[in-house]
Amino acid sequence: MTTAQNPEIYKVPNFIGGRLEESTSVSIEEIPNPATGEAIALLPHSSPEEVDRAVASAKEALPGWAATPVPDRAQILFRFKRLLEEHTDELSALITQENGKTLSEARGEVRRGIEVVDYACGAPSLLMGGKLQEIARGIDQELNRFPVGVVAGITPFNFPAMIPLWMAPIALMCGNAFVLKPSQRTPLCSIRLAEFAHAAGFPDGVLSVVHGAADAVKTLVSHPDVAAVSFVGSASVARYVYELAALNGKRVQALGGAKNHLVVMEDADLEQTVDTIIASAFGNAGQRCLSGSVVVGVGSVADPLLSKLSEAAAALRLGPGDRDDTDMGPVIRRERKQELIAHINAAASQALLVSDGRTGCPEEGFYLGPTILDRVTPAMDVWKEELFGPVLANMRATDLDEALDLINQSEFGNQASIFTASGKYAREFQRRADAGMLGVNIGVAAAMAFFPFTGWKRSFLGDLHATGADAVRFYTRQKIVTTRWF
Repeated sequence: MTTAQNPEIYKVPNFIGGRLEESTSVSIEEIPNPATGEAIALLPHSSPEEVDRAVASAKEALPGWAATPVPDRAQILFRFKRLLEEHTDELSALITQENGKTLSEARGEVRRGIEVVDYACGAPSLLMGGKLQEIARGIDQELNRFPVGVVAGITPFNFPAMIPLWMAPIALMCGNAFVLKPSQRTPLCSIRLAEFAHAAGFPDGVLSVVHGAADAVKTLVSHPDVAAVSFVGSASVARYVYELAALNGKRVQALGGAKNHLVVMEDADLEQTVDTIIASAFGNAGQRCLSGSVVVGVGSVADPLLSKLSEAAAALRLGPGDRDDTDMGPVIRRERKQELIAHINAAASQALLVSDGRTGCPEEGFYLGPTILDRVTPAMDVWKEELFGPVLANMRATDLDEALDLINQSEFGNQASIFTASGKYAREFQRRADAGMLGVNIGVAAAMAFFPFTGWKRSFLGDLHATGADAVRFYTRQKIVTTRWF
């Protein structure tokens, strides 16, 4: 962490009790634009006292918000959705500035976030309970949903608008108060989201934003007044959050890492498949938990597939995300680029380097070109570990059984896809692939807002997933009322 002191650079505030608030913390880091390396903001890491005040503000606001009629909550969400739609261009530009992804990718991110708000606007239907009369003679029974309390959300750098919108709108719709700790690498979007939420009519204290890294996470996850924790990030931190939250008696959903396999059968439409794989592997510079990171060519398709993938990767244009001629932006930080280069260096001594992204990159910013490694095996770290960058491992299988065996050996289970014209292959794949989200001729098999984001194995720790009906259940407690009248 640096202690830069430049009064000309925007200092990111907290948002506590319905107001922007400058932090008094002396622990400050620079936020660079990944496309240029130039500082665009200073981020004070919120002190434990500031985090505690955000939680206290949420706790104070909770009873009034929980008592707000559900249709009234829905109306505020409708206004919030309208503000997000009106400011989509602003949010997209902010995402590109702090994250580095292209504007088209940023617009897609905002759109997917708005879809969750749209889902949450259905609060009167989503929060309905159930009732059964005459469960015994003269006795009725009903189920009602109530908020869990103060909820903490801890989000990653790669989707600075979408993932906070995965969490907060549904948690708030359910009557909870929400404290968001966004990634310290991309904190700017979260402040704007909080401002829009306040303008839409959410009461003071219902939504707060604090900043920081490990210390802020520990303070929130172990706080006695936080009832539930939603987390998205790396597998190692997901494990830490899951264990610490459980140790402190909290509900927790912890979405972790991934190693997503894309299986290409001999009957696949090769041209469309290659375009789809390139978008999956190198979109957002490979910094997605649903990025295709391993391609498995089955039988005779392996060589022509690899050749076409290499050609398509070489054609991708690197540059700032706000330029129309950019196909792929930078990775998030200079040190992340160096870590990825170290992985490529190590893998190149074991596998065959087909496309080398280490060379020919723009000098300014944190660019790494698309990299493809062939003849990768399950014994190699490049297959075992989530690299979270524009690195694609190429593997070969003799048949679908061998391809499925490769998928199912992985410790991760977020997504897997098959490319084929055969319903038989597709059906077998759906039944046997050990991943929570599966695609058929789809490169990024992301769940829509009204379905849960169903990672398996090390990709998810918890019982109820993010978004969809799972999220409604996660953010509510159920009461069963049994009634008899004399």
